[in-house]
Amino acid sequence: MNQKEIIEKVKKIRKETGLSIMAIKKAVEEAKGDEKKAKEILQKKGLEKAKKRGEKETKQGVVASYTHLHSKIGVLVELQCETDFVAKNEEFVALAKDLCLQVAAMNPKDGKELAKQEFIKDSTVKVIDLIKGLTAKFGENIKLGKIARIEI
Repeated sequence: MNQKEIIEKVKKIRKETGLSIMAIKKAVEEAKGDEKKAKEILQKKGLEKAKKRGEKETKQGVVASYTHLHSKIGVLVELQCETDFVAKNEEFVALAKDLCLQVAAMNPKDGKELAKQEFIKDSTVKVIDLIKGLTAKFGENIKLGKIARIEI
């Protein structure tokens, strides 16, 4: 595999995952150019990283809200992280808002049940996998905090 091919695969995976270029390059080289295997390597390393970060305190984050059509359902979701830098990130905020939609639609009794659910926008992943994915991407602990759903 030549450098040009490696660069193209790194660009493609970077666009899909947002992970660091060097981490992707190492994974592509380790996978001998196999994109699927490179993504599996990155995911495995990300999950290992998430486990290591799991003990870090999460004193920052966002509280996202959602009010369903005709204001009959209201949702609050607390998504926690280590730093305000990550709390202000578009992807982090977007995940918090998506989790509000998830709670509105699926009505989980608590955060543990929510984490185990298939994501409503992509049934091939679970909510916990989305959170772990951001943990790996940002390199800091991200946790689902409190959730609340009120329906009239």
